[in-house]
Amino acid sequence: MKISVRNLEPTKVKLTITVDPEEFDPYLNEARKEIGKQINVPGFRKGHVPGKVIDTRVGFGAVAGEAVNQGVPELYSKALEEKKIRPMAQPEFDVQDVPASANDDTKLKFTATVERRPDIELPELDGMTIDVPAAAVTDEDITKRLDSLRQRFATLVGVDRPAAKGDYANIDLDAQIDGKSVDSQEGVSYELGSGTMLDGLDEALEGLSAGEETTFEGTLEAGEHGGEKAQIKVKVNSVKAEELPELDDDFAQEASEYDTLDELKADVRKAAEQDAKGRQATEARDAFLAKLQDGLDIPVPKGVKAELLEQQLKNNGVDAEKATKEQKDEAEKEVEKELRDQIVLDTLAEKLDVKVSQMDVTNFLASIAQQYGMDPSAFINAIVRNGQLGSAVQEVGRSKGMLAGMRAVSFTSDGQPLDLSEFLGDTPENEEEESVEAASAAAAVADELSNDKDAE
Repeated sequence: MKISVRNLEPTKVKLTITVDPEEFDPYLNEARKEIGKQINVPGFRKGHVPGKVIDTRVGFGAVAGEAVNQGVPELYSKALEEKKIRPMAQPEFDVQDVPASANDDTKLKFTATVERRPDIELPELDGMTIDVPAAAVTDEDITKRLDSLRQRFATLVGVDRPAAKGDYANIDLDAQIDGKSVDSQEGVSYELGSGTMLDGLDEALEGLSAGEETTFEGTLEAGEHGGEKAQIKVKVNSVKAEELPELDDDFAQEASEYDTLDELKADVRKAAEQDAKGRQATEARDAFLAKLQDGLDIPVPKGVKAELLEQQLKNNGVDAEKATKEQKDEAEKEVEKELRDQIVLDTLAEKLDVKVSQMDVTNFLASIAQQYGMDPSAFINAIVRNGQLGSAVQEVGRSKGMLAGMRAVSFTSDGQPLDLSEFLGDTPENEEEESVEAASAAAAVADELSNDKDAE
């Protein structure tokens, strides 16, 4: 097999692959076997029809077409491995030459155009030190947590005053377009300042007392007139304010397992300190990634970026065609960061020779299934059917690479050594010897789980 590579862009290549007849013959023979299982030829048992008879019966063109369909992806994968090209998207194939008969010595020739991971040189981890902010917990943090807990036990009390932010107003709404009512609601409870209903409602309600009403212009969000401007009449039926319980021993007993307020405060502080450590670990991760990318020019694949950008806008609830420049710029910034982080982590995992075991894949997919309340076996089988296993195992490799990389460097906080082992874990000592690449690892796991389910 002859392979030539043409760089179209820093992140896009075109491979021209020429396959000698002796390399293509096994695919032709396999194609004949598959076709032979599907046709009936008098005088021959199904599945035992000679290749020459198959060529005559269905035509060599059909045989070659089946061989191309099966062989091109496999030959393409071999070419990627040989040339050490890491694809980041599906390729575009163009089959140029195919033998016309069994005796034709024409070589199979096809091209594959694909966006690839750029080659980058990461800094050495040995001797790298990264400083992160301290995990500080203030009295104000404790007060905020206690206030949040008090709000869970708050009661609503009617007040004889204008509505203010944080109050709950019982309201009637009537939306009109050209003087005609198009939507109305009565007795709706709304928290001022929450921004959970129409734009402009908070401003309209603030300062109104029970029995008062006003009209403002707003954009309807749903229904037949969704997206249209309307005159919205709002009437306040009542105004209620939250009344928080006193912060004392009685509250501690009601809100927790503790008998005293001091015990509750101590527990709240402990939880706050643990959360602060978690945030510090996250900051350490972000700082580590930033350190790896410092001074590097990392181009991102245009096609992958465009696809992710559209998805990002959709996730943000924005139609790509109607998005503003600000919305597009913000989404583009997020997508580019995501892609650069992926490129760096994939390169890091390769640099550290990270291995992905079947257990790694199982645990990863099972944890995701648990998050979504799904049966692990059913979830993995769905992943297999949707062709998403490669992406899943890539995520495993990135995660393991990140942890291995962070364990290899030193972290400090305020100049003092920072121990992140609680979050990073220890270096695996008894990890499975068998390590596999993306598809094979995930497929093995999926098959195992699927077989177990069938055996039940």
